[in-house]
Amino acid sequence: MDGNIWLWILQGFLALLFLGTGVLKLTRTRDEIVAQGLAWAEDYSEPALRALGWAEVLGAVGLVVPPLVGLGMLTPVAASCLTVLTVGAIVVHVRRREFLPDVVRTLALIALCATVAYGRFGPAAF
Repeated sequence: MDGNIWLWILQGFLALLFLGTGVLKLTRTRDEIVAQGLAWAEDYSEPALRALGWAEVLGAVGLVVPPLVGLGMLTPVAASCLTVLTVGAIVVHVRRREFLPDVVRTLALIALCATVAYGRFGPAAF
């Protein structure tokens, strides 16, 4: 399989993941999010959680829709934005001393988002 196919698979995976987490933040109250085991949400207001949810949903859409409508140059921008957003999550988890598994999982997400950004800006650009 060539790099383009692998990037599409990775984009689809990340889009589903960020869509799911974004919808969770848009459809649940802060207390419900905390009750689901996401204790970091205690530190944020509901409007802040909604903003994060919208950022994740828009990032997910930005990973897959632009190339389908002839705007493929937006995909690496979306991947870069999701990378930055996820770096912010690292800061939150480190500040709260939530190292395992949260920081490790978030580092993996950063690597995946950065891979899409690099691939779509460079060798497998649309």
